[in-house]
Amino acid sequence: MKRSKTSKAWMKEHVNDFFVKQAKKEGYRSRAAYKLIEIAERDQLFAPGMTIVDLGAAPGGWSQVASEKLGGKGRIIALDLLEMPPMPGVTFIRGDFNEGVVLAELEKHLGKYPVDLVISDMAPNISGIGMIDQARGMHLSELALEFCLKRLNSGGNFLVKVFQGSGFEPFLQKMRSEFTRVVTRKPEASRGRSSETYLLGLGKRAQGIEKVECLHRR
Repeated sequence: MKRSKTSKAWMKEHVNDFFVKQAKKEGYRSRAAYKLIEIAERDQLFAPGMTIVDLGAAPGGWSQVASEKLGGKGRIIALDLLEMPPMPGVTFIRGDFNEGVVLAELEKHLGKYPVDLVISDMAPNISGIGMIDQARGMHLSELALEFCLKRLNSGGNFLVKVFQGSGFEPFLQKMRSEFTRVVTRKPEASRGRSSETYLLGLGKRAQGIEKVECLHRR
């Protein structure tokens, strides 16, 4: 099938992209690795011994960065609908994050370990219809936040990709209610024309019984 002018232009831009070239040079699986590297260095996201969940992980750029930062001291569980080649120090689950059986497998691998950091670079399959794509993207972000509220340790952090548009402001307000601080990040490796941005929730607030226990300890 003959390529469209749009796909040809994208391919040309991709091949000539600085971060694509840099990723090949430094052995990263994707240019997205540099987004996480920049945010992590600015906000001190990683520490040895952490348990990290990487949602939307394939082809593995973010898991690769997380593995380097932990230096073999910690646990990383990655999940994606697409296949991801094996990586030392990373447990990979292939499946749809929207399905209960996949979440059950993730819970099984986590066991009783508290999660210290959730990173989500999930994005929907693009249909080309803006309203539909925005709704699908926000749905994935909401699923990731819902998982954080259940499994993220008190004081833990959550980094998630979101697309500015319908549903963005309510999602931002929800994050602000669940974390002590929420900041917006647009790393240099994010293409300027893209509506993607990253929200970083710092310090998950205690909830429910957990919150009561914290009050009793004071």
